[in-house]
Amino acid sequence: MTTPYVIGIGNAVMDVISPVGDDRLAALGVQKGIMQLIERERSEYLMAAQADDHGPGRAQSRLVPGGSVANTLAGIGMLGLRTAFIGRVANDALGLSYAEQTEAAGTVFVNPPVAGDQLPTSRSIIMVTPDGERSMNTYLGISAELGPDDVNPAVFQGAGWLFLEGYLFDKPKGKDAFLKAARSCHEAGGQAGIALSDPFCVDRHRADFRRLVAGPMDYVIGNVHEWESLYQVTELEEALRLAAADCGTVICTRSGNDAILIRDGERVTAPVRRIVPVDATGAGDQFAAGLIYGLALGAPLAVAGRMGCVAAAEVIGHVGPRPERDLRADFRAEGLI
Repeated sequence: MTTPYVIGIGNAVMDVISPVGDDRLAALGVQKGIMQLIERERSEYLMAAQADDHGPGRAQSRLVPGGSVANTLAGIGMLGLRTAFIGRVANDALGLSYAEQTEAAGTVFVNPPVAGDQLPTSRSIIMVTPDGERSMNTYLGISAELGPDDVNPAVFQGAGWLFLEGYLFDKPKGKDAFLKAARSCHEAGGQAGIALSDPFCVDRHRADFRRLVAGPMDYVIGNVHEWESLYQVTELEEALRLAAADCGTVICTRSGNDAILIRDGERVTAPVRRIVPVDATGAGDQFAAGLIYGLALGAPLAVAGRMGCVAAAEVIGHVGPRPERDLRADFRAEGLI
């Protein structure tokens, strides 16, 4: 295996995307336009319904590897850096396809699909109505079982950056995996960071997140709501003051407003150009991709932040959470590279 430069750890979720009419959506009992977590039995029912709807001679569901960190790694890889992904899939059709497609796109899929009597591969069953609304039904499956045994310190030799997602913090062994990965990354001379992912996730695990931010994390990305939730304050400036006292590099995205970046006493803003989003899915994932790309290349903090904003703007301009054009061309047009 070529030694990766950026390693990510996150949920390996296969997106199962298919067109569906509003009447069919209602008949299946799917609430339109939201993401909801579902159980295994419900996921199998919806998968079977999709198979019936898209039989021979009709449009088939698309299988697209997803998950927040996996999307970020895809963006980083498209920008030209080496990437590897640590995640769990089962040795089933979805898991094998997830691993194969990830490798084909240039990201090393570190852990082989898990055989035996295991939970199935995680999936997000995404039903797209004619008006473009995406109704997501997510079953976490085996990806949520990732633990320290899935983290091999040898993988980190030569890796410069580690990126984690807060969503995996819901189980103790996920936390243990993060700590082992951060330790392995630091021993290899790299930088470890995390995306806070969701204010509700922060609410559930505030004390542990605080320990991470003030401990092994070298950089942390969050939005306004996540930072305020983490420090239990209602003023962003106070949250950022506390965060900067805890962590070397603090990044705050502000949903259409300039991003704020603080590193070792330096504070900059990265301007956002407002556009009407076609699909906001993946905006945070690709902001992280552009940002980490810039940081990994040693770009000034303001430039790395602007790269994140440009990458986010590209992905919300089309359907899907991964870039569709050469972001380096956009960076060159902006004078960033």
